[in-house]
Amino acid sequence: MTIIKKSSAEIEAMKEAGRLSAKVLREVGALVRPGVSTLELDQCAEELIRQEGGVPAFKGYGGFPGSICASVNEQIVHGIPSASVVLKEGDIISIDTGAIVDGWVGDNAWTFPVGTISPEKQRLLDVTEKCMWTGLEAARAGNRLGDVGHAIQAVAEAAGYGVVREYVGHGIGRNMHEEPNVPNYGHRHTGVKLEVGMVLAIEPMINMGTHKTRPMPDGWLVCTRDSKPSAHFEKTVAITEEGPVVLTTEEGHRRPV
Repeated sequence: MTIIKKSSAEIEAMKEAGRLSAKVLREVGALVRPGVSTLELDQCAEELIRQEGGVPAFKGYGGFPGSICASVNEQIVHGIPSASVVLKEGDIISIDTGAIVDGWVGDNAWTFPVGTISPEKQRLLDVTEKCMWTGLEAARAGNRLGDVGHAIQAVAEAAGYGVVREYVGHGIGRNMHEEPNVPNYGHRHTGVKLEVGMVLAIEPMINMGTHKTRPMPDGWLVCTRDSKPSAHFEKTVAITEEGPVVLTTEEGHRRPV
């Protein structure tokens, strides 16, 4: 395993890709409402990324056709945007966006409510977001990957939810997916030791029911095995001497966890 650590200057350079990715996620999320198709959201994301001189990180990646991943309700990740997928009142949608700026990649995701959602779905969103922040907090030099995964898993399972095993977070830099893999489950004090200069995409995928998944025939979309809803939140974070610093933020880049 080769983990590519980044210098402080390189982390600084990554912040622009992070800022643009966060801006696009926020602006596309603001368009989420009943009657909107996921293709419309995708087209908006691509336009916004290119307007600021970025390149959509997902488009063409491994043959993926979209600029965002748009995954609705029981869809966990990698939903292909489509004119035929029209959002309805009460849905939830995970939007995953990535932008490349000056060769660096920013990657983030958020799950949005469509109109008014049920209390059960809102709890899923709240817990999954908490899982993400808890995992980010654990991404500190001296900890290990198992500490990050355990922190996420403990929050999710205490709420009675399933933690997806087959799809995980990852290192990130000039490539969207770098070493190491960052599971959302694990045991404390196990796995790769975290060091200053590592940059990770931490992205819990949490299911209302079973953790088991069901890949779909298009080769991209993954759904829950029991067809219960799933939520997905993600941020790119740098491990620094001062602690974890979220790069996918518009808030002056530097907000520590």
